Order: sequence, then structure tokens, then C-alpha cells
Amino acid sequence: MSTQAEQATNGAPILTARGLIKSYGKSEALCGASVDLRAGEILAVTGASGSGKSTLLHCLAGIVRPDEGSVSYGHEQLDRLPEERLSELRRTEFGVVFQFGQLIPELPVIDNVALPLLLAGTARSDAHARADEWLERFGVRGQAALRPGELSGGQAQRAALARALVTGPRIVFADEPTGALDSLGGEQVMTALAHAARETHTAVVLITHDAQVAAYADREVRLHDGAVQESSALPQEVSHDH
Repeated sequence: MSTQAEQATNGAPILTARGLIKSYGKSEALCGASVDLRAGEILAVTGASGSGKSTLLHCLAGIVRPDEGSVSYGHEQLDRLPEERLSELRRTEFGVVFQFGQLIPELPVIDNVALPLLLAGTARSDAHARADEWLERFGVRGQAALRPGELSGGQAQRAALARALVTGPRIVFADEPTGALDSLGGEQVMTALAHAARETHTAVVLITHDAQVAAYADREVRLHDGAVQESSALPQEVSHDH
């Protein structure tokens, strides 16, 4: 592993989940899942469809509250926080990217990326300047004035990543970020995400069913029927040779 990857693996966790149980009706999505995330680490969560990957991410990001178990971020227990504080964390310290980007179709790309900053009270000129920097990093600065519907799938997803990182979060939660893309678009998105995360020392929780996408991570956690089946560090030549 690289020095940064070693630090991520050996450091104290910044996010810890213990014994997560979550059911939807009679269907149990998580049944005792536990996982740690360290600063600057890219963690891939893999498993078959229906294994609980997205539910785990939603619990870790404070989007969904588990029925049992706990999620701790620093000195705060996310599953006990009021919704107002959870929303604040997702605006400032957490970034979230979904499979289809979920950009606001009525807004130009620059405003989509700047939105978390604008919601936090950043002056419009400053928010646009920072958004412009991140669009440049992800290679879509030339599309800043376009609406999301005018972008390719890969461009839209890179804009969504720029929005997730524009606030300087400590953690980015990425739920199947390449799932709607072809192999080339997926490779471009993952290369950009991994580079940006390592450059800014941002931790990433990456949900994927694709082994090629998981290979960008430092460590892989495999879920099976809502529980952690296996956790392992990925070989250096796989995880960092991109």
C-alpha cells in the first residue's frame, strides 16, 4: 500500500457502525452489519444485489436510521441525532453521490455544483468560484452553463461528484456511481473520484457490484444477506495502479 493507504488502514476510525439491523416490512436488509471507516480511506462495499449494500450506506450517511445498532461519527451517534443536525452534516462534512447523479434539471451545472455552498450561506460569487474549480478538476468546466439534460451520463456523474466534494467533506458516500455508465465512462468517473479523494484526503464509502470499480479502493467489505461476510485490504497493484 501507499503511505496514505497505510495511514488510512492503521488510523483510528472516523465512522463506526456496530450491529446494524434494518428491516423493511418483513424483509431484513441488514442483520448485524458492523464496519469501520478511517480518514482518507476508500472503502468498497460489495455483494450481490439485495445483500444490503445501499441500506448500509444510507445508515452510515444518516439518511436512514437503523432499527437496532449504532453509527458513530466522532463523538456523535448519528442514529440519535435530530434531522436538522443530520442535514447539516450532509451539507458540510458528508458528500453523497447516487447512481443517477440526481442533479436538479432546472439549474445549470454551475449552480448544481455550488448548491451545497449556497445553502450553507456562502456568497454566490465565492460559491461559483469554488464550483468552477471542482468542475475543472473533473473535466466538465466547459459544461458549466448547460442544464443536466444536455450532458452525457459520464459528464453528469462527474458534475455530481464535483457537487459532493465542493464543500470539502470528510466523507463521500457513493452509491453505485458508475452503475448507469458504460465501461469507459465508469473508468473516467472512478479515476477522477479516486484522484480527488486521495488529493484531499477525503474518505469514500463506495457501493458497487463491479470488481473493476472496487479495485480503486484500499479495502473491501463484502456483504451477504445483510451481514459482513469478509473484510480485506486490496493488493497494491490492484488498488493504486490506475
